[in-house]
Amino acid sequence: MHFKKIFILIALTLAIGFFGCVERKVEAPTQERITKNLVPPKAEVKGENFLIELSALQVTTIEDITSREIVETPKLTGHMVITNKSKGMLDIQGVTVEYLDQAGKPIRFESGEKIATASLYLRTTKPEQTTEGTLDVTIPRKAIKEKALGKIEISLVYIPSPLNRETIVFPERIE
Repeated sequence: MHFKKIFILIALTLAIGFFGCVERKVEAPTQERITKNLVPPKAEVKGENFLIELSALQVTTIEDITSREIVETPKLTGHMVITNKSKGMLDIQGVTVEYLDQAGKPIRFESGEKIATASLYLRTTKPEQTTEGTLDVTIPRKAIKEKALGKIEISLVYIPSPLNRETIVFPERIE
């Protein structure tokens, strides 16, 4: 009986050692994330009532390693600072982005691409006050693949002055 337990223990140890040393085949990734900086990486857009400063502008694509085809809609990201240059308050609603080719014509998204060309802010700024945020939108594959991108058009959606707000407080309680 004692030899039987020792034999089982040795067989179990060999089985664990054998299966523990078996090579596992790890598959190589089929997709690669590629991040490229825009040239120039900084931009400044001045409007009648505002100043927008964009920095750290980058395009991120997901490409198939073997075919080098873009498999997901590319993303444009960056840091944005909006400064109120008017004499009154501005109620900033959001920022929209449009992509133009070298001739100034819009570059359209193709069917199946994810379209996210707006960033929502909903912030009120006083004169000379700045607000910071991120730009996180999609960019058409065609602008990247065919190197068709010539310009990016930024539109700031805002409600101009006079902007008056009134706060009303009323007593409430939970019983």
